[in-house]
Amino acid sequence: MDHKHVLRALSGLLLVLFVAMISSTVVSVALPQIIGNLGGTQSQYTWVVTATLLASTASTPIWGKLADLFNKKLLLQIAIGIFFVASLGAGFAQNTATLIGFRAVQGLGMGALQVLVQVILAAMISPKERGRYNGYLGAVMAVATVGGPLLGGAITDVDWLGWRWCFFIALPFTVVASAILARTLHLEDIRRPDTKVDYWGASLIAAGVSLLLLWVTFVDNEFAWISWQTGAMLAGTVVLLGAAVVVESKVSQPVIPLHVIKRRDPALAIIASLAVGMAMFGGAVFLGQYFQIGRGKSPTQAGLLTIPLMAGVLLASTIAGRLVSKTGKVKPFILVGTVVLAGGFFGLATIDAHTSLVVVGVWMFLVGTGVGMSMQNLVLVLQNTVPLHELGAASGAITFFRSLGGTIGVSVLGAVLANSVSGKIADGLKKLGIDGAAGAAGGGSGTLDVKGMPAPVQEVVRGAYGDATGHIFLIAAFIALVGIIAAAFLTPATLRDSVDLAEVPSAAAGDGTEAGSGTHPAPPPGDAATTAGQGPDEGRAKTPVS
Repeated sequence: MDHKHVLRALSGLLLVLFVAMISSTVVSVALPQIIGNLGGTQSQYTWVVTATLLASTASTPIWGKLADLFNKKLLLQIAIGIFFVASLGAGFAQNTATLIGFRAVQGLGMGALQVLVQVILAAMISPKERGRYNGYLGAVMAVATVGGPLLGGAITDVDWLGWRWCFFIALPFTVVASAILARTLHLEDIRRPDTKVDYWGASLIAAGVSLLLLWVTFVDNEFAWISWQTGAMLAGTVVLLGAAVVVESKVSQPVIPLHVIKRRDPALAIIASLAVGMAMFGGAVFLGQYFQIGRGKSPTQAGLLTIPLMAGVLLASTIAGRLVSKTGKVKPFILVGTVVLAGGFFGLATIDAHTSLVVVGVWMFLVGTGVGMSMQNLVLVLQNTVPLHELGAASGAITFFRSLGGTIGVSVLGAVLANSVSGKIADGLKKLGIDGAAGAAGGGSGTLDVKGMPAPVQEVVRGAYGDATGHIFLIAAFIALVGIIAAAFLTPATLRDSVDLAEVPSAAAGDGTEAGSGTHPAPPPGDAATTAGQGPDEGRAKTPVS
């Protein structure tokens, strides 16, 4: 596919990605006001974010595998429909429980949109050239993430709109994206007669991850670290995920291809993605709360203050993407990116309620730069090692682990923040002569409606949030160090020029040989078995889809 036709199709795909990204970012800065308006708590605040990430994480490998088996364009349209309905329901939510439920459904659509865009793009473009287009993806992500908080803040601050329009605003984008894709996206429909979906494996993975996150959320609040509840939930997690591994190793078409992720580079890329996702999503999601509650800023001001973070993502992803396509090398950019990411979080770990906003902005820019250089390029490492017919499952796998890292990060850091805030507020209230038991207000079980509190209590709450936020960034920094170690051991391979692998070495899964390291020649034009877009599978009926 030439550059002109790729750009035409890419316009719809980028809009889809924009819709998925902005749905999270437009809400993030308004969440303190939304939860306060609905009478929610700090734990519910965390779950509004976690529910979306959990649903997105659990469904991502399923969507990726379905993309290998069925019509990618149809799957994308279905995902848009799910996302549309969920956004509409979230906008009409009357309590936090309903909001969390619809956000979970919205996560199903978001997970599909994010992985399907990557799979479709990979099916059209070779890994080496993909670096250039990944720069466009990074730019769109940055615009959505920068524009989202600004738009969300503006909507929230306008009386005649209100926070509900933070959900309604995505609806026209989904309609436009669907119309554009119907006209510009033309993919070859490759039907496989032996299609099998691993429902058991998908169910076990979703159940195991969900149980783990429930434990992370409730431990030290509803029950102690050492308790029968902790033992039961952790044992259940081990059993469920262990069963999932057994199932995935036996089925012919696993949701997560173990033979791929056991190789050296894919395994390291997944570990690095897990760490980057955990640090990025887990740390950055609480920045809006820091600016609004800890620093007393309005939603619009909080959105403006996040610009350095997304400016770093925009610049780094665009520049690094072009350099990757030019050089064919990806490891140097990932390694530098993870180092910068960790450095930025170590800087943010020093902030409190009185730190200069200029200093905070510098550290945020470094975090954004690290994310822009590493996140999408880690996907390239994995995609470079697999044939086209496994691209969906492989892309779904790395997106799954990245989302899993983000989900765990939000849950863990949210729990740490809630506990830290509760303790600090209790101490502050005691100094004011108020019963320390009221310290739960603003913590794990109290309201986040700070404006409704007396002025002295407001000062205590804001100071507690401002000081406690630095602690969770320190945890994020140490998590990012794991990404540095994984990136350092990546093979310095060259990205291949062909969309598909010329051949798939049968021993690759067992001996650690890196398939797709850039050494395979492009498939001969007349070789029907390895034509780009088909892969090495034989006996599949092909029908054009418009």
